[in-house]
Amino acid sequence: IPAAWSVASPDAVVAARAKAVDRAYRALFGEQAAGPEITEAAALARRVAEAADVTGRPLAGANAALPWPDEPHAALWHAATVLREHRGDGHIAALAEAGLDPVESLVSFAGIGAARPEVFESRAWSGEEWDAARGRLVKRGLLEENGTATEAGRALRTEVERRTDEQASAPWRVLGEGERERLVELLGPLWVAAIGSGLLPSETTLGIGKV
Repeated sequence: IPAAWSVASPDAVVAARAKAVDRAYRALFGEQAAGPEITEAAALARRVAEAADVTGRPLAGANAALPWPDEPHAALWHAATVLREHRGDGHIAALAEAGLDPVESLVSFAGIGAARPEVFESRAWSGEEWDAARGRLVKRGLLEENGTATEAGRALRTEVERRTDEQASAPWRVLGEGERERLVELLGPLWVAAIGSGLLPSETTLGIGKV
């Protein structure tokens, strides 16, 4: 990471990210970007994001420390980013608790069908490192020789997700049940618009729509 700052400063990267998100959201949602639905969703999501305890969560903490954007669509994205990284930091802890190192985490995720192993090449692990991790998981009884998860492997990944969700749930309690349902209602059309745009890849390392 330190070498990256010789290419662009942190402030420049953050500014470029904000500009890209602004353009993408305006392209996706048009006049809705400043409309009442997104404004309401942003206010609800911000309450959740501000309730998130970022202690021990470096990525969530870093994003939470940034100033809140004024425009509703940008504020909604910022809230979603804080909450995504809050969950992500908890996910890393759950993986470590399960005894999965970084590359084993990806190999085991591919093993339950999250994405083809080739898709994970973007994470830059070498073929030798991937194969070594698969061998370790085979020895633990978590993978078959062909790389697919065993029953024990699937159970472990299910437990990781359960622990992740459990650790991510606290900030959502700041909203009442009706408010949570309202936020889901408000975000539904935005999700459909994003999926229908064709801008998102059909297969990612996040396993969206796969597991």
